[in-house]
Amino acid sequence: MLGRCQTYTSEYKSAVTNLVLRVERAQREIDYLEYLREADVCVESEDKTLTEKLIQEAEEEKKIRNLLNASCDNMLMGIKSLKIVKKTSDTHGSWMKDAASNSQKVYFLIGSRNKTVWEFANIRAFMEDSTKPAPRKLILTHSWQGTGQVIHKGFLFFHNQGTLNEIIKYNLQKRTVEDRMLLPGGAGRGLVYQHSPSTYIDLAVDEHGLWAIHSGPGMYGHLVLTKIEPGTLGVEHSWDTPCRSQDAEASFLLCGVLYVVYSPGGHGPHRITCVYDPLGTIGEEDLPKLFFPRRPRSHSMIHYNPRDKQLYAWNDGNQIIYKLQTKRKQPLE
Repeated sequence: MLGRCQTYTSEYKSAVTNLVLRVERAQREIDYLEYLREADVCVESEDKTLTEKLIQEAEEEKKIRNLLNASCDNMLMGIKSLKIVKKTSDTHGSWMKDAASNSQKVYFLIGSRNKTVWEFANIRAFMEDSTKPAPRKLILTHSWQGTGQVIHKGFLFFHNQGTLNEIIKYNLQKRTVEDRMLLPGGAGRGLVYQHSPSTYIDLAVDEHGLWAIHSGPGMYGHLVLTKIEPGTLGVEHSWDTPCRSQDAEASFLLCGVLYVVYSPGGHGPHRITCVYDPLGTIGEEDLPKLFFPRRPRSHSMIHYNPRDKQLYAWNDGNQIIYKLQTKRKQPLE
């Protein structure tokens, strides 16, 4: 009986050992199947994330195209001529017409911090101080900061002095503040242009409407371009551009394309060496060498007027008009 017990014991041990091996093998197969299942989930998740990203990028591109879908397909090819309209003793300031109306009035804003706007009946009255009627003096309720002001449909838009990033919409007819906004994206923390030492937010108007340009984070950071809805002062879209503020003196927009003017040392030559098109239809390689006529100092402001297709500039106390040469952009595919 003892002998048979020993035999049974050996058989049981062998059976248990085989069972353990089978359990271990089964566990390895279960682990492998679990691994395959998790891998499939990861692949599906990655595919889903990639698909969502592509859909989001396509929707974003469609949104931008719709946003910039105006009857405007011109690109800058050169500066045709320069005309000095008026000479003053003030180094900094801005002057303009309403960029979105047929009004002939000219607005004159002296200095980089002020609240007095002079309104002239037309360009002739602005050129000849003795011409009547005399200019109308408008005292704003707030002072502006810098030289980045624009006028759009009877409203003056400007950076409110003493604030980091507040934009004011001022009704020139009623002489009241119509609305205000805080420009996001770190606006107002640094100079927009190295050679414009008082402008922290530059505003612009083109065929697509109202824009803001400011510098990104860091010393002489890249410029940030923001499209603003002028009626509600809502931000429609923002772009980080490759254009830097270092050695820049001014910029303007024409048909939705940002042109940045640079002058090493601030004394010229004044040249457009960075162009940013949110739609990607043109780049610097598509443009000729774009030089401005040499001036003794950097520009205090350069703004494009989409009504008369000219640049209004202020340079060393001179109020200047630049006539432009343009051509049609290549159509989007």
